[in-house]
Amino acid sequence: MGVLLALAAPVMAAVPAADAPAEEVDAAAAPEPRSMETEQTEGEDERITARLSEIFANVPSLSDVTPTVSEGVVTLSGTAPDDAAIARAEAIALGFDSVVTVENSIERDVSVDLGEGIGGIEDRVADIWRMLPLAGLALAVAIAIALLGYLLASFRPLWNRITPNAFLAELIVSAIRFVFVVLGIVIALDMIGAGALMGAVLGGAGVIGIALGFAMRDTVENYVASLMLSLRQPFRANDHIVIDGTHEGRVIRLTSRATVILTLDGNHLRIPNSTVFKGTILNYTRNPQRRFDFALGVDADDDAEAARQLGRDTLAGMPFVLDDPAPEVRISEVGDSNVVLQFFGWIDQGKADFFKAKSRAIAIAKVALEEAGFALPEPIYRLRFDQRTATLPFQNVGERGDRPKPAPAPSPTPSPTPKHTDINADVAPEDEVARMVKEERDHAGGDHADDLLDSSRPVE
Repeated sequence: MGVLLALAAPVMAAVPAADAPAEEVDAAAAPEPRSMETEQTEGEDERITARLSEIFANVPSLSDVTPTVSEGVVTLSGTAPDDAAIARAEAIALGFDSVVTVENSIERDVSVDLGEGIGGIEDRVADIWRMLPLAGLALAVAIAIALLGYLLASFRPLWNRITPNAFLAELIVSAIRFVFVVLGIVIALDMIGAGALMGAVLGGAGVIGIALGFAMRDTVENYVASLMLSLRQPFRANDHIVIDGTHEGRVIRLTSRATVILTLDGNHLRIPNSTVFKGTILNYTRNPQRRFDFALGVDADDDAEAARQLGRDTLAGMPFVLDDPAPEVRISEVGDSNVVLQFFGWIDQGKADFFKAKSRAIAIAKVALEEAGFALPEPIYRLRFDQRTATLPFQNVGERGDRPKPAPAPSPTPSPTPKHTDINADVAPEDEVARMVKEERDHAGGDHADDLLDSSRPVE
């Protein structure tokens, strides 16, 4: 029995009583605070004061702090340049074992010392003076790297041979110069130890680049369109084109910013390359064969099929109309007073002018139909008069057969066939706009440095 009690005694001592208050349990579990010395060694305060004074005297930011120690309580007074120095002084004082607490009465020094400021400037000037040899070496390295980039960029024949056109070659040359200049600046900053400045410069350049990209979006888009047009070559100089169905004329040149054309009325028109690249391009010069068409109407009482056959034979007999593709005439519609015939004929634009050929074909076909007895009536309108709404007296002349017939008009003297109906009339191309474009390009001296059109490359 005694043995059991002896074994249970430590356990019972370790387990708190069930009815013990919670406050007593928490107090027992909490660690006891560090015991303070009730007695101090004689001269301890003076020793701590002297030691703190020595430490503060050797720290420039704490040289104006004065420590005072009494019974282990340190009182700090004086001034410090900033809050970090004040906190540092307090931490140093608390590092002594015999210090019980610290009364921090240090104030921040907000006075301006002109002498110290001038001294700081002198120190910076001295540092810069000592760094001049290294800065000169870094500058020399940067210039050497930049000159190397300009040297590589100066091999124009090489880049012109590698790239498909002069515009892309100029782009590569500019890129090489820019890359080498930036590389030289980065290496120079790294040599003088300005890594932080280098990062700030590169970061700022990136942000500025993004901002400029958004601000100059249209300009960048037009520049890229110029590059794509120079690569794809959708037309040649002096080609007759229509852009987006609204801008028609002959191409003078393709520059890095716009496509310059001469309109059919002789005016210069500059179209942004972004508009040209995104728009539809109709090129009349690309295919030398071109079809013209026109419509003529014969009387509804005439034989429309015979008129169609006659019109086709007439077109086929014109010397400027091609046999392949063969000409064609179709009955397109029946109007109020006529049957409309649609004429189609093909010409070689290198031998016949489109507008001349179409004009001659209309005149010849009209005369051929009229000479064959086919009438080409004008629109006929039938008017109905109602007596109930008539404002003037209406008198019935009589039956149709009782109307007096007008006296026959004298037969006109046959006139010679007009010159414009001559089937052998000259329809040779005489495009004055094409001549103006050629003269303007020849006047430039043959050196079109700003022209991106390359006749040696295939057209898209």
